[in-house]
Amino acid sequence: PIRILLVDDTPTNLAVLSESIQDQGWTTLFATDGETAIEQAEYAQPDLILLDVMMPGIDGFETCRRLKQSSVTAAIPIIFMTALSDSTDKVKGLKLGAVDYITKPFQQEEVVTRVGLQLSLYHVTKQLEENNKLLNQKVAEQAKTEAALQTLTQDLEQRVEERTAELTAVLEELKQAQVHLVQSEKMSALGGLIAGVAH
Repeated sequence: PIRILLVDDTPTNLAVLSESIQDQGWTTLFATDGETAIEQAEYAQPDLILLDVMMPGIDGFETCRRLKQSSVTAAIPIIFMTALSDSTDKVKGLKLGAVDYITKPFQQEEVVTRVGLQLSLYHVTKQLEENNKLLNQKVAEQAKTEAALQTLTQDLEQRVEERTAELTAVLEELKQAQVHLVQSEKMSALGGLIAGVAH
């Protein structure tokens, strides 16, 4: 199931967002401050985080910065939801690694649509990473297979060369034996001829 972490210090905002998200069949997790949000994100590994900027303790910007620095939570998409509508705040949020920035008051349909879009992008990205990992494994396996085949080919070539050398030596021995045998037969025939003439 798709899990979305809602981080806001206003219970009303959490209730409204939760209702909209649960209507889509998505599961909601809650945090009311930045520290809790970081702990929740590390533990639950949500698919997306809707993060308020103005909260007690560490603000949303600092929370985002810490989430993006952690290898455990860096890939989780973050959408800021805040009343801060100044473009410098939006730019700051996006530079910290947020994928979107929604200003309050928000329209529920807009939030659901943006969340759906980011979830689709997140899952496509994850699928591409998985496919890339599998492809890299297959390439590595193929490289190992090719290396093994190369080793076998070299071994076979070496054996063929050794066997060819052995057969060449045996052939040379056979030629020498044949020459020796022919000479022996000539000598034997010559001996018989001489014995016949002497008789």
